[in-house]
Amino acid sequence: MDTVKMFLSIAILLGSVVAYYTFAEWHAVARILVVLFGVVLASYVLYKTALGASWFRYLVHTKKEVRQVVWPTRKETAQTTLIVVIAVIIVGIFLWLIDMFFLWAVKLLTGQGG
Repeated sequence: MDTVKMFLSIAILLGSVVAYYTFAEWHAVARILVVLFGVVLASYVLYKTALGASWFRYLVHTKKEVRQVVWPTRKETAQTTLIVVIAVIIVGIFLWLIDMFFLWAVKLLTGQGG
């Protein structure tokens, strides 16, 4: 029965998208509401399957885990960003110097240097 519900959910979703383009003469808000209703209805039908219920449990647990995360303070974020910017500048200068050295070496080896 879960397979039938999943196919029904897909059919509802596709039907709402087809209705959006079929009824092009309708007001845009009405067509968007039809699609949103189709998404909600398809989600509900999918939720009634074992797979849909497990996805919902996963999302609930994910939300709970996100609440437990210790987020950095504004000061920590600013300091980390500054360190990254400085590191990028230093690596950029280093790579530029390496590039200039190889350019000088190639010119010297090929006799193009002055």
